[in-house]
Amino acid sequence: MGLVLCVPAASATAAGAERTAPGEEVPVQLLALNDLHGNLDPVEGPAGRVQRGGGAGVQAGGLPQLATLMDTVREGRPNSLVVGAGDMIGGSPLVSAYYHDEPTVHALEQLGLDVSSVGNHEFDEGPQELKRMDGGGCHPTDGCAPGGAYDGADFPYLAANVTRKGSTEPLLRPYTVNTLPGGQKIGFIGLVTRTAPEAINASSVRDVEFHDERAVIQRYSKELKQQGVEAQVLLIHEGETTNGVAGRGCDTDGPGSRLRGRIKTIAEQTPSAVDLIVSGHSHDSYECTVTDPAGQPRMVTQADSFGRSFTDLRFSLDGEGEVIRESVRATNHVVPVTTPKQPAMAELVETWRDRSAAAANRIVGYISADIPGRGSTKEEKPLGSLIADAQTEATRGHGADLALLNPGGLRADLVHKGDGAVTYADAYRTQPFGTRMWTMTLTGEQLIDVLQEQFSGTNAEAPRFLQLSSALSYSVDMSRTGADRLLVDTVEVNGKRVRPTDSYRVTANEFLADGGNGFTTFTKGTDREGGDIPDLDALVDYLGHHSTAETPLAPPAPGRITFTGR
Repeated sequence: MGLVLCVPAASATAAGAERTAPGEEVPVQLLALNDLHGNLDPVEGPAGRVQRGGGAGVQAGGLPQLATLMDTVREGRPNSLVVGAGDMIGGSPLVSAYYHDEPTVHALEQLGLDVSSVGNHEFDEGPQELKRMDGGGCHPTDGCAPGGAYDGADFPYLAANVTRKGSTEPLLRPYTVNTLPGGQKIGFIGLVTRTAPEAINASSVRDVEFHDERAVIQRYSKELKQQGVEAQVLLIHEGETTNGVAGRGCDTDGPGSRLRGRIKTIAEQTPSAVDLIVSGHSHDSYECTVTDPAGQPRMVTQADSFGRSFTDLRFSLDGEGEVIRESVRATNHVVPVTTPKQPAMAELVETWRDRSAAAANRIVGYISADIPGRGSTKEEKPLGSLIADAQTEATRGHGADLALLNPGGLRADLVHKGDGAVTYADAYRTQPFGTRMWTMTLTGEQLIDVLQEQFSGTNAEAPRFLQLSSALSYSVDMSRTGADRLLVDTVEVNGKRVRPTDSYRVTANEFLADGGNGFTTFTKGTDREGGDIPDLDALVDYLGHHSTAETPLAPPAPGRITFTGR
């Protein structure tokens, strides 16, 4: 691939610190985060809960609460580093997004973050904005945020496998080296999944390329080895669910292991010189062990998203600076919202909240009960139905018959509070990307193809249910596999069966319209119009038109999708 590298070593060596005597084992601690998504506050509702076994779960999260618990577990541990595995920003609530996630970067600096890989959401505003977040400077359109010019992150963002198109130079640093107070060195290689473009608006990444992870890891692990860095950690924004059992960890990579998918394959093939793998992306907590190419066990971890937990990795280095594999232990600590807030972090969050309060506190509508979205366990999510209805209404001027929404576009829940008022910040939390909507003509055959893509292609192993507006309904048979799960004869628009030669005006956000999440049939739509209304505006307008304090909006009734074969 021919990537060019020039990376100065970062040093954590304190002036006058005693160096460790030769042959002495050195305890090390890594505190790991992933998929924070700018959530300085706890996420409300089901999306903010952590399940550990049965019961209702624990409401968790909040940077001030997280800071308190991190302070506790690293007390008396001078060799403690804080690391991230991507999506620290992007898809953020208003308190951070209002100032283009500069508040979150400041909070992470105060937390003591030492290094992070990028994730796919670091690219939400494009590579140039990511470079600004890394290196500093005021926003090119909105200018400087309150508090002075933004000076960039004081921790390195790593993107070893991302280059500009036609270039061999990494977009950001591929790795960094931290030196402990005793003189020992730990190298961190940072990557994002090469499938990142499937989860990003195509317009945001058309100028960059994402390269094969394993080849890049091998290259930079070798470079670290040549520099005498024996302890190596991979920070990679790639993860999978553990067969739906979150937070219970994995013991081995034998028959009982629940780790699966691309992260397991990458972890098994990553060079043995890499001692630990900290992952992200799937928002699923685990502490697993896989077997490396040399037949040795290697820990792979991930914490829950949104700051609801963090991973406490502990291990020892031998006298040669190598990680003693049998010493590695990992624990995911939940961050209950009831945890006392660290005063300094609480003050920082409140400072940024005050700066966005005028916009955040504006009431845009009323609801009569919780309307779950991100936190819903149902394929047909109440908030998804509401937003799809809102997008249909907003694009009637373009002839919309119906709308479809990718489930990943739902970032939170609408939670009923007090008198049921919904603020702009509440609505923003559910639709933070400002993605514009497009309306196109699909034939009946193409509409059916779109619905079949929920269960086929890249979605065959894990079906991805689109959220649909009230005009559309259909049935699925979950005892079948692939595209056959859709019962084609049941697909109806406005109560009439869809026929292949019929035509429909379908609204989708830009991400879906450009074929995101494997829904490539959208790219075949004709007579495309729109791009003039952001999805958040559609939701805000819908709430305003359909609710008052006296007549709040109720959650949409289920039944747009009918299930059989379960």
